Amino acid sequence: MGVHDLICRDHKLKANGGNPADSILARFGGSVTVSGVRIATVTALHSNGVDPDYIGGELGKAMKDAGIAGDVGLATGYVLRFSNGLVAYLSGDTGIVADQERVVRDFYHAKLAVMNMGDGFTTGPAESAFIMNELVKPVSVIASHANEVGTVNGKIRPGSKTEAFIKAVKVPTFVPLSGRTMEFNADGKCAVGCEAQM
Repeated sequence: MGVHDLICRDHKLKANGGNPADSILARFGGSVTVSGVRIATVTALHSNGVDPDYIGGELGKAMKDAGIAGDVGLATGYVLRFSNGLVAYLSGDTGIVADQERVVRDFYHAKLAVMNMGDGFTTGPAESAFIMNELVKPVSVIASHANEVGTVNGKIRPGSKTEAFIKAVKVPTFVPLSGRTMEFNADGKCAVGCEAQM
């Protein structure tokens, strides 16, 4: 990273209320260790366009007049290696990519996956289940980014995308619930907080 990149990053962080001293940069393909957790960036795939109206000002108007949108960079997923040895894949917003098998499963050996499954902007329940069952093959899964109300009173809502995803995945699949903490061991098995939700 060049000096210009650091200055621009620091300026953007400060302009948005952030403190550059509190940030750690990990570019695509890189990794960093924070408090004993190794965080690696991996491929995620989806568009990252920004509407000119969101950008606003003269730049936004000029972009709109020219018929172009902004781009906020590459989509990114993450693989985390915790101090207990657990390796977890955080899909980010993504579609199906071969790296989910070759990199996430074969290189990092992820045992837990947090998988988006909301459809429309990312993979839907069937595609996400394929990624889990055929590409990543984790021991446990946490459903995420459903783009819907997936639970009511701590139970999976019948007919929801969340229910379809859970039914299609071949390994134990859990949904995060407000006020509940889940803990997983190094083998990717739930140790605490993963009672059945269906």
